[in-house]
Amino acid sequence: MLIRFADPWLLTLLLIVPVMVYYDRKKIGSSAIRFSSLETLYAVKPSRSLAMRKLLLILRCAAVSLFIMALARPQSGSTSTEIISEGVDIMLCIDTSGSMNALDFKLDNKRVNRLQIVKKVVNEFIRGRRHDRIGMVVFAEEAFTQCPLTLDYGVLLSFVERLEIGMAGDTTAIGSALATCVKRLKDVKSKSKIVILLTDGRNNTGTIMPATAADIAKTYGIKVYTIGVGTEGEAPFLVESLFGTHYVYQKVDLDEDTLKDIAQKTGGRYFRATNTEALKTIYQQIDAMEKTPAKVKEYMDYTELFHWFLIPGVLFILIEIMLAHTWFMKIP
Repeated sequence: MLIRFADPWLLTLLLIVPVMVYYDRKKIGSSAIRFSSLETLYAVKPSRSLAMRKLLLILRCAAVSLFIMALARPQSGSTSTEIISEGVDIMLCIDTSGSMNALDFKLDNKRVNRLQIVKKVVNEFIRGRRHDRIGMVVFAEEAFTQCPLTLDYGVLLSFVERLEIGMAGDTTAIGSALATCVKRLKDVKSKSKIVILLTDGRNNTGTIMPATAADIAKTYGIKVYTIGVGTEGEAPFLVESLFGTHYVYQKVDLDEDTLKDIAQKTGGRYFRATNTEALKTIYQQIDAMEKTPAKVKEYMDYTELFHWFLIPGVLFILIEIMLAHTWFMKIP
């Protein structure tokens, strides 16, 4: 905490205090009473009240000093910081089709499906952003906005946690998903508008082709990062049969050409994630590429403290007046 005086030049008035002391002592020294004999004076013992009269001067000087300091406006200052950032508007576009159930990722050395890993990595990505509005579109056979653009990351994270395979159907409508994201971002006034589209398949349903959606995104200045998830070759799926549960391997059908085309058209970039660490790295790279500079402004807030000096000063002067008219009263 910083202490300062708003009008420090007024503190020069404190020079009045030693002048007051000087004139008070001079007044005492010049006072005289005529006696016919010094023996009479020596016989008179000094009065206790006379010795205590210095207290009046001390109170008066203290009061004047406090009044002057109050007049100079003492203040306490505290620093407040304001961070100014335009931020980025981000739409997360996540595939929840049936193929996301493939168990080709690992977490803590245990097989987990693709969506489980995506939820974990997306959660970390959201927590790492600052001052950005983030929304989420979920797609499979259909595409819908799960969460509109928001700064309330707590709400967004709760929606991420509730993602389930099959909640939007089983097939994959990449074009419709991207078009839904564009609809959410096209009228937004922002320095940077991006879509992070994650899928493990190819466009096999929907009324809008991915290339058309990419052209529309480009028109509105929306950059699209595409992520293809899934191992190379075949991926394991856990199935139940009359003989119990067992793994069945199916060929990975990821349309990388379409994802690359979307990214290239919109000025984004295509990534391939074949394992957990690769997916984490991809989101970290996107996070680093889409940072906006933040300006930091510091302000000093001052609180007036003059009353802490004024009130004691008034009390001292009242005590001095009371004592001067009681114990230390002068006889004319």
